[in-house]
Amino acid sequence: MDDSGLPPNWEVRHSNSKNLPYYFNASEKVSRWEPPPGTDTERLKKYMATHHSTSTQSSSAGRPEGKIRAAHLLVKHRDSRRPASWRESEITRSKDDAMVIIKGHEQKIKSGVVSLGELAMSESDCSSARKRGDLGYFGKGDMQREFEEAAFALQPGQMSGIVETASGLHLIERLE
Repeated sequence: MDDSGLPPNWEVRHSNSKNLPYYFNASEKVSRWEPPPGTDTERLKKYMATHHSTSTQSSSAGRPEGKIRAAHLLVKHRDSRRPASWRESEITRSKDDAMVIIKGHEQKIKSGVVSLGELAMSESDCSSARKRGDLGYFGKGDMQREFEEAAFALQPGQMSGIVETASGLHLIERLE
């Protein structure tokens, strides 16, 4: 048995189109972005940190026309569009509890204790966590409206305030 913490027949694979790991059940031919029910999330976190962490890579060709690059830290709650993540198979916290958590993250980042990218690796409920929250390049219409408006309003190096979308609560840092 591997040390991934995944249930039988599940394995971690890598999506070339999104450059992210995903979960695949070979016997049922089912794939998903979030860990399947029954996953030992502590073992999975260690496995992913060892086998699937990637360093932030930047394009040598420069920024694509009309696109920006941003990273984010996402805190989901039970009313999020998909209340599950690589960290927890079922997220049950309230939106108010999620707000308390993300405000704590915001304070740590603003005080210089930790960067958004460092904190995202362990605390973000998005699969981009293993890439320090880096979402890569995206243009207008690629993201949820509230997220896009906040990200495009930032200058490179700036971080947003808390942004609420159907996915949950975000802190966004514009990279390029």
